[in-house]
Amino acid sequence: MLARLFPDRFVPVLLATLVIASLLPVRGAGVPVAEALSTAAIILLFFLNGVRLPRDEVLHGIRNWKLQGGALLFCFGAMALLGLGAQAALAPLLPATLALGFLFLGILPSTVQSATAASSMAGGNVAASVVAAALLNLSGVIAAPLLFALLAGSEGDISGGAALRIMLILLLPFILGQLAQRWLRPWVLAHRGLATLMDRSAIAIAVYVAFSAAVVAGIWDQLDTREIALVLAAVALLLALAFGGAWGLGGALRLARADRITLLFSGAQKSIAVGAPLAATLFPPATAGMVLVPILVYHMAQLILSAWIAPLLNRSPEV
Repeated sequence: MLARLFPDRFVPVLLATLVIASLLPVRGAGVPVAEALSTAAIILLFFLNGVRLPRDEVLHGIRNWKLQGGALLFCFGAMALLGLGAQAALAPLLPATLALGFLFLGILPSTVQSATAASSMAGGNVAASVVAAALLNLSGVIAAPLLFALLAGSEGDISGGAALRIMLILLLPFILGQLAQRWLRPWVLAHRGLATLMDRSAIAIAVYVAFSAAVVAGIWDQLDTREIALVLAAVALLLALAFGGAWGLGGALRLARADRITLLFSGAQKSIAVGAPLAATLFPPATAGMVLVPILVYHMAQLILSAWIAPLLNRSPEV
């Protein structure tokens, strides 16, 4: 039963992180220590991502320009506009930073592991899924903050200090990881379990620190039952539009079925692995916690939805 409800074991980890942050938020003298630990974890996360994402496969997969171009266009174009529309619609109904979180959700790149796993389970093009995930995440390190600054107006103004933090905490470790691939990638691939644990621990730490600050700032006092219901309903609508739109785009591009499945999961899924570190880099901790609420809900919901859709696609070739 639990395996069906939480097909990815990281979902209950995220839920537990939110509960712990709500009950035992970091306070006082512990805040600078927690923020330093979170920064170190984010640097390690992006270094490992740089080591792991294969340059050769990316260069080879670029030849499938229709699939990869469609994934880039949908992930950073259509989804960014959906996020912008959701922010505009919800701004009068929700706290400003929470509504801004829907735009933030829209500009994020796709997941890596879960999109590839869902594509494989559905009978998609697994090699193309790996390439799509790599391209989207390589592009997303630069494209996501630029898109956010472009679409968010004054709320997305990226100061010189924030831009420098993005360079030092996200981009530089990623580049160093890419340069170190020759020596470290075999070890990372041979110890996938340890690398995944380090990834997820880094994400959980970033979420805990950001959400702790939001709890201390009174997030649960600011949100009532109506607003929480609005967030859940808006995420459900975004999921329907994202998955339906990505599937429809694959059909419009007349992709082969396996490639269409790859576009579905690569285009519609969004990455908390990039979202949590980027929010911690762009926003003060209390603001980051509120901004992260939509992507946290979306991330957990997309894993459950993908686990339901993937076997259905595999069993029903005519769908």
